[in-house]
Amino acid sequence: MNGAGQPGRVRLRTLTFIRWVGVVGQAVAILVVHYGLGFHLPLAPSLLVVGVSAVVNLGVTVIMLERPAAVRLGERAASWFLAYDILQLALLLYLTGGLQNPFAVLLLAPVSVSATILGALSTVALCVLSVSAITVLAVWHLPLPWLESGFALPFVYVVGIWAALGLAIVFFATYAWRVAAEARRMSDALTETQLVLSRERQLSALGALAAAAAHELGSPLGTILVAAREIDADLPSDSPIRGDVELLISETVRCRDILARLAARPEGDAEAFRRLPVSAVVELAAAHHAGNGIEIRLVAGAAEGTDAAQPTILRSEEILHGLGNLVQNATQVAQQAVTVETRWSDSAVTVTIADDGPGFPPGMLERLGEPYVSGWRDGNPHMGLGIFIAQNLLRRTGGRVSFANRPEGGAEVAVRWNRAILEKAAGDEAALAAVEDGDP
Repeated sequence: MNGAGQPGRVRLRTLTFIRWVGVVGQAVAILVVHYGLGFHLPLAPSLLVVGVSAVVNLGVTVIMLERPAAVRLGERAASWFLAYDILQLALLLYLTGGLQNPFAVLLLAPVSVSATILGALSTVALCVLSVSAITVLAVWHLPLPWLESGFALPFVYVVGIWAALGLAIVFFATYAWRVAAEARRMSDALTETQLVLSRERQLSALGALAAAAAHELGSPLGTILVAAREIDADLPSDSPIRGDVELLISETVRCRDILARLAARPEGDAEAFRRLPVSAVVELAAAHHAGNGIEIRLVAGAAEGTDAAQPTILRSEEILHGLGNLVQNATQVAQQAVTVETRWSDSAVTVTIADDGPGFPPGMLERLGEPYVSGWRDGNPHMGLGIFIAQNLLRRTGGRVSFANRPEGGAEVAVRWNRAILEKAAGDEAALAAVEDGDP
């Protein structure tokens, strides 16, 4: 079952509003047909059926007013809600000509709503209920009061209407469910991308905090160490506290060394490491995925035919994690080595990640970048978001990702940026936000 079927995903307010629209439309249609067009319908029973739905919906509305917070229904409750609408409409059609009534097409509405917000099992159940309803209505119903006495639609035409409605119910339900499921998967994948980026930023902030703590605590620890050594120098050799003073000195030196290592880490968000040559940023992204017996070969230089200087870019979490994801994917399928090549010219910066593995499976290239695309890893089926997340993170920086299989074997992923955008973002962090919003 898809995610829409999880408890609390369907708003009661939405379903109630849809029913109010149906109740008002049914009442208006009955009155217009009876009084305006002169078709003498069984007015009292028809209005009674509509009135019962109005009373039920009014009760639901009162419940919502008593509970200001948004009321959400689970899968089962929403299914019963829509099943009632199907049965109510079927009873109204029974009183007004069955399938000869052109409004029989409205039986598609509850099924379409179910396919959009509920799971597959609930949608199938409501489809079965709807098809059963039109089957009964094709045979048993009150006659439609035609203006010409004795007129009736041929039975074969009624059967045709039944077949058309049955096929339409199944088709629209299937189509709407597939489209809605794809939209839900995309929404979930984008949410996961935001969570990954948020986690990367938290880690970066933690590194900045560590660097700041190391800087601020360095001076007091130095003072403590000087004072402790002076005390140690003034103590007689047989002093009972000499051992404690020596322990204080050794632990202070240890703390100072730990803080020095923290301050030296480039993960700290120090200004010196905010902007780096593009090859250094690529090396940082790839370094986290070295090992596992796979060699990572780093190649960097100006593009052939140009002597452009290497650009300095912003060391952003989007680039680090996006490239890191692509390198990680390559190392997981590579046989011996992964080559990460960084090239730049006066107008563009390109990073190419190539492996010596089996390449992308047939039929997958055109779908790469979609969420939850299945593939094979270590001989096992794999469903992941790695490429989707990487592609979306890199797009936030202005990068364009392309995928290909190399003629000599293995897969190749190329990321290309407009050099001016990357350098502008490095000089002005507000430019990165403009890139994320789609501004050139």
